Amino acid sequence: MTVRQLTIPELVRACAEFGVPGVGLWREPVRSYGVEATARLVRDAGLSVTTLCRGGFLTAIEPAERARALDDNRAAVDEAATLGTDTLVLVSGGLPAGSKDLRGARERIADALAELGPYAAGRGVRLAVEPLHPMYAADRCVVSTLAQALDLAERFPADQVGVAVDTYHIWWDDTAPAQIARAGASGRIHTFQLADWITPLPEGVLNGRGQIGDGTVDMREWRGYVEAAGYAGAIEVELFNDGLWARDGREVLAETVARFVEHAGSRVAG
Repeated sequence: MTVRQLTIPELVRACAEFGVPGVGLWREPVRSYGVEATARLVRDAGLSVTTLCRGGFLTAIEPAERARALDDNRAAVDEAATLGTDTLVLVSGGLPAGSKDLRGARERIADALAELGPYAAGRGVRLAVEPLHPMYAADRCVVSTLAQALDLAERFPADQVGVAVDTYHIWWDDTAPAQIARAGASGRIHTFQLADWITPLPEGVLNGRGQIGDGTVDMREWRGYVEAAGYAGAIEVELFNDGLWARDGREVLAETVARFVEHAGSRVAG
């Protein structure tokens, strides 16, 4: 998504050229190009798919809408398995229209995980519940902290449900380092993502993630937390930014690799 202006073939070629060994993919462009075709392209280039994003949106109350969401998440699991990644990232969903019941929405997520976790595990895929910054709680994700995400995940085996750790969403939370240690102790850090926090936020706030090094997040510090917790997997950079998307995608990818090395402390891990 950081370079969504690139086609899937352009993305794969650029990753191979710039030494990026793995790529986190989003469902919409993968579906447009073809899931099996994407899997072959990535595999033939010697790359790995680190995660697939996204499943989730599991807070609906109305039975038919809820059934559609579960069906879509099963399809996402199948797509992840075809792509060869073991991790599907979940954005849990916001409050249903007219509802103010945060606790009820979170319980419906747990109910959905009880159905989806075994289905995913049977296909070699783990579910990663991603907490989003509280500004998204109403419309996008009622899971706002790592503690809330882990409270959900720990109801299920770690090979079924864990968490996604994204600096953009948790950097402000002084309890997050302890929650990262908690997640690591049970093997529940399923992916680690970097994005910087810059202000002013754009209208609508969704596409306000900053390029690494442009904002207030200490990337080395957060990398240190997850590695101290035992995480040794890929590190993704996930930037939603209209300014970056308006630029040449190869240029943005090359810049992102350089910023990762400068601010996160080593060569790109994923």
